[in-house]
Amino acid sequence: MPSRSPTLTAPQPEGGVAARPDPRQQRAWAYFSVFGICLVVAVFWLAGQIGRDQAVADVQARARNSAALKVTLLMSELEKQRSVPFVLAQDIEVKQALQSRDSTAIVALDAKLLALQSGTGASVIYLIDAEGVAIAASNWLESTTFVGNDYTFRPYFRDAMKTGAAEHFAFGNTSRHPGLFLARRIDGAAGPLGIIVVKVEFDDVVANWRRFAEPAFVTDEHGVVLLSGVPSWQFMTFEPGPEADLDAVRASLQFGDAPLSPLPIRPDPAARRVAGLLATLPDAAGAEPFIHVDIPVPTTAWTFHLLGPTRDAMARAAVVAQTIGVLLTLLLLFAVGLMLHRRHRAADEVAAQKAIRAELESRVSARTAQLREANEHLVTEMDDRRRAQASLHHLQEELVQANKLAFLGQITAGVAHEINQPVAAIRSFADNAGVFLERGNVANVQGNLASIADLTQRIGTITAELRTFSRKATGSLEATDVGTAVTGALLLVGNQMQRQGVTLHRPLAGASLQVMAERVRLEQVLVNLLQNALDALDGQATGEIVVDAQEQGEQVRIRVQDNGPGIAPEVLAVLFTPFITTKAQGLGLGLVISRDIVAEFGGELLLESTPGGGTSFTLVLRKAWL
Repeated sequence: MPSRSPTLTAPQPEGGVAARPDPRQQRAWAYFSVFGICLVVAVFWLAGQIGRDQAVADVQARARNSAALKVTLLMSELEKQRSVPFVLAQDIEVKQALQSRDSTAIVALDAKLLALQSGTGASVIYLIDAEGVAIAASNWLESTTFVGNDYTFRPYFRDAMKTGAAEHFAFGNTSRHPGLFLARRIDGAAGPLGIIVVKVEFDDVVANWRRFAEPAFVTDEHGVVLLSGVPSWQFMTFEPGPEADLDAVRASLQFGDAPLSPLPIRPDPAARRVAGLLATLPDAAGAEPFIHVDIPVPTTAWTFHLLGPTRDAMARAAVVAQTIGVLLTLLLLFAVGLMLHRRHRAADEVAAQKAIRAELESRVSARTAQLREANEHLVTEMDDRRRAQASLHHLQEELVQANKLAFLGQITAGVAHEINQPVAAIRSFADNAGVFLERGNVANVQGNLASIADLTQRIGTITAELRTFSRKATGSLEATDVGTAVTGALLLVGNQMQRQGVTLHRPLAGASLQVMAERVRLEQVLVNLLQNALDALDGQATGEIVVDAQEQGEQVRIRVQDNGPGIAPEVLAVLFTPFITTKAQGLGLGLVISRDIVAEFGGELLLESTPGGGTSFTLVLRKAWL
């Protein structure tokens, strides 16, 4: 008997109490927690520094681009204004006014200068004679007109008379507004006649700078702020030169009474960490950090300065960098913690597996003897079962043979009658041959002997078929001719058909079909089916049996059909059950054995029957490929 396998379970801690945590694992988690906190703090600080440095670099790049754009706009305004004195120095009306001093010509020139001033956006345009006195100006109608003023003290007058052209930024002596004075000398046939001056105040340019958050200003060669987006910074100094030079500037009254005090900007020690100067500007909220960018203004001695604010940018960049850094660090710590947890869990599982393995080994040792004993018992049972199966197979073969012999008993009378007829004829032909021999009629003797030979061959064919049918099958499948098997089966049951007056139909008698079968056992199945059909037609005056075979693809279907009364439904349901039969002398094994034989051929036996409509058996066998 098969034995039941034991149920294996993991060993439990004694008393059902959970195992205590491993102190080494607790220490490892404590170290990991401290390390994680320190790492988060370090990453938070380092990410803030990196974010602020990156923000400073971005502000510096934007400041340089903005400064370059503003310098371009400033130069555009300068070049536009520089063209005005150049053109007027060549004007005939200007020269005539200086030479003739005609009042009508001067008034006309005043009007012309006023129109030019309005069209070019200059602050004022005025004409100075060789003695340094202004004789015509675009503001000639204003109370602060420059007409009649002496400008020999102005550097631009002296420089222009000497070199032909001069530019000078100064505080307006009459208008009290600072501006850039552009002077150009006017030459006559006898020598210099005077200079034409255009004053530019850059109010629109400075107003545009004030719209941006970056403080912008322009300094001259002495570091004095000439133009500034912050009004209070004008005429203050940024990195001034020697104090003696500043005293000379103050004494020249170039910038009026401005004290030329330093700008409220000081270097920041943090500037060493970044490219460029990081400056701070004190305000109500504290020191504001700026990136300082300076660019020379082409064709001038000026320098353009721009301060890029970095407080908000650094704060935002630091927050973003710290957030990303902390999140990535937390993810890393989570991954490491998960790995550590899995490692500890794996260690626990290894320990548990060792305990389970020890328990299993002890149980396996205890069960090995039982399994060995059970195995020996099973081997004994298998040997007994093999012997029983061999005996059963032998009994099945004997049963098949008994069934064949039972059929032989049924057809013996018919076969005996079939043999008696040729035996009686043989005797008659022999007697006649003796008479013909006495008469010397050799031809008739030879004819009778030939007839005797034919009848003897017929008897031999019948007896050979009986011997073939009665012997046991070999069990090997081979290509078997269907027509030959049908003919052999009909030879055994043909006489009974004649006695019962049953008509046989073979519509495809001449067809040659080959199937995979064993001829003896195939004839046994056909004899069984034909005998069943004859039993069903017993006592019926118009009995008919149809035997045909048809090829369908890779199969051959052999049909044995009768027109008998059919099979009742209750019998049809159990027809293939052993020892179930409707015959008085039957064993109830014919159809069961026939079905098993056909199954061993790799085919099947089909049955169709309708009460009052006859019965049809169909053998479906594999086609033999030659």
